Amino acid sequence: MSKEMLSALEALEQEKGISKDIVIEALEAALVSAYKRHYGQAQNVEVEFEQKKGNIHVYAVKEVTEEVMDSQLEVSLKEALTINPAYELGDTIRFEVTPKDFGRIAAQTAKQVILQRVREAERTIIYNEFSEYENDIMTGIVERQDRRYIYVNLGKIEAVLSRQDQIPNEVYQPHDRIKVYVSKVENTSKGPQVFVSRSHPDLLKRLFEQEIPEVYDGIVEIVSIAREAGDRAKVAVRSIDPNVDPVGTCVGPKGQRVQAIVNELKGENMDIVEWNEDPAIFIANALNPAEVQEVIFSEGERSCTVVVPDYQLSLAIGKRGQNARLAAKLTNYKIDIKSESDMLQQKEEAETEAVVSEEIVNDEVVSAAEVTPVEPDLDNELAEQDER
Repeated sequence: MSKEMLSALEALEQEKGISKDIVIEALEAALVSAYKRHYGQAQNVEVEFEQKKGNIHVYAVKEVTEEVMDSQLEVSLKEALTINPAYELGDTIRFEVTPKDFGRIAAQTAKQVILQRVREAERTIIYNEFSEYENDIMTGIVERQDRRYIYVNLGKIEAVLSRQDQIPNEVYQPHDRIKVYVSKVENTSKGPQVFVSRSHPDLLKRLFEQEIPEVYDGIVEIVSIAREAGDRAKVAVRSIDPNVDPVGTCVGPKGQRVQAIVNELKGENMDIVEWNEDPAIFIANALNPAEVQEVIFSEGERSCTVVVPDYQLSLAIGKRGQNARLAAKLTNYKIDIKSESDMLQQKEEAETEAVVSEEIVNDEVVSAAEVTPVEPDLDNELAEQDER
């Protein structure tokens, strides 16, 4: 058994990268528990594993005392001195108590410890490997599903795709190959847990990096993304090279590049707009395909009023307000959209109100002047009375 155990430990270290010393330390601790459990002993015991020969020894550890109160934990000074004259009160002595049949128990315990360490090592390896894929994209195969999750096989581990991370109305069938975004990797007591998403905005970013070399190389940069998964998304891009058109680069010849991304996301509509450092231009671009006449900003707030032609109002707002909502998310501005006629009427009403207010103020000033009493000239009145 000793040679077999040594061979197993050496193979474990070479093949799995698990340190032999760590396994031996865990094995000794497990054998202490096994000894106490099998032999009903509660005293202090130690287990020693000989790394050269592979032999296992069990020792009872006793303290040297003047008077023995518990023979399992203590040994008298008189008995200790017969073993070695150098012993003193308070010293500890190890007595070998290895049972004859302890080899069988040791073999069973060693097997359990080694298997546990192998599982822990494999979990650590998988966790470390998939931690590197966190916030990245992977391709997996749909395995099965239950009420909570869809389980996606990523090779060494089965990831979970929750309901909120699924694309609405997308149907997942077993053996379907899908691309997923690794949103979180946790190291739990049951092993590594990988959470993936199909609705995360960064899935779109990673798909752009895969399909468009200029985005991957950093020539074209994705500034912001606003997405309603499965329906529509807006992507703001800019180029660090003045000779490269960021929108045209992402769309590709005849729309081939962006179409590959749309196909992967089951027909999700894609608006690619050019980012601009001027907020007014950026907001106008974000409301594409609507035409914008004017952008009026509110003081001290990230909000604005956008004026569009009357016939463009419904297009600017979009179905169920989607176009305006996505543009607001993309630009991080609160956007109020008004038609040209509504804005003109609002201006006329404001001007009329201003004129009326001014007239009211002027009338009040005139009225106040008319009713102001004139103070009598007392000196003149007195002079007239004296003359009489």
